[in-house]
This record gives sequence, structure tokens and C-alpha cells, in this order.
Amino acid sequence: MDINTEVHNAFEVIKNGGIILYPTDTVWGIGCDATNPEAIKKIFALKQREETKSMIVLTNGDRMMYNIFKEIPEVAWQILDLSEKPTTLILDNPRNVADNVIAEDKTLGVRMVTEPFCFKLMERMKKPLVSTSANISGEPTPKSFKEISPEIIKGVDYVVNLHHDKICDKPSTIIKLTNDCQVKIIRK
Repeated sequence: MDINTEVHNAFEVIKNGGIILYPTDTVWGIGCDATNPEAIKKIFALKQREETKSMIVLTNGDRMMYNIFKEIPEVAWQILDLSEKPTTLILDNPRNVADNVIAEDKTLGVRMVTEPFCFKLMERMKKPLVSTSANISGEPTPKSFKEISPEIIKGVDYVVNLHHDKICDKPSTIIKLTNDCQVKIIRK
């Protein structure tokens, strides 16, 4: 399949409030427009996940990061520069995203991606993309497309036709950074 066709198809679904199943720089994800609270509700319902559990968003560069966070601690950029694998940062006081994607403590997990499909899709959307693992809450995270349950596949509005044979057994590292410079590793 052609990446540009897939970006176009996914974009059409997302701009109409739909949810997609797509490959990320780590595991397969369920995603939608991070500024659309109704689309985010569909993901919580599909995953059978409590709405108090937050999800992360993907961005495709510094500009989008600054659109979501007015203040980004300097150490965040240092961690991203030094990271050898995909790293999700949990930062304080996000804005310009739907309220139901923000955690109760007013933080948001965010990961900057270079993976071509995600990057190009966000270029089209001009918005961040919600990303949560493609499983029912509490079940194991699928390591490949063929491990994703039929319930999830049927429950999304579009399945991206790329990387169906890719195996990935490593979700991202998660690091929480507060504006007063505290650093806590949540998942290595």
C-alpha cells in the first residue's frame, strides 16, 4: 500500500470524528484527533477503559509541542536528544487539546514521532494524534497486527494498511517531568 493513500484515508476518517487503528513508532495504536472530545470518548468506550485513565498524544515536532505546552522544561529536550528509543514525556499544564485526554493531575503524556505515517498524518491534520495501545483495557498489549483482537479491529472506523507484518515488543519509555524540574521514570 502507498503511504500517501493511507495518510489521505486516515485523515478523511479523523477529520470527520472517526477513530483509526494504526502503526506507530512502537506498538499498534488506536487514535483520533486529540482536540476532539467525542472521538476520544469513542476510544474509551472501545477499550472499555475508565475515562479517568489518561491516554498519550503524538506530535510531529517542536512547534506542535509548544502549541500544547507553553512551558517545556529544558531537561525535556535533553532527554529527547539523548533517548535511543521512543520516549513519552509526561508534562504539566497542557492546552489546546480535549479535556478528556488530560490526566486528573493536569498532565499529559506526549511523544514526538518521526515514523513516516504518523508524521505525515499529523502534517495533514495540523493537530496532535491520540495514541493508546490497540487492546481492551487490562488485556496484554499486542506485539503485532495479527495479535489485535477482532473486537478492536471491528470497533474502529479505519484500519491503516501498512506494516501488518511488523513485530514490536517494546512500548515507549515513559518519563514524568514537572515544571519544578522533578524527573520520575514511570516505565523503562
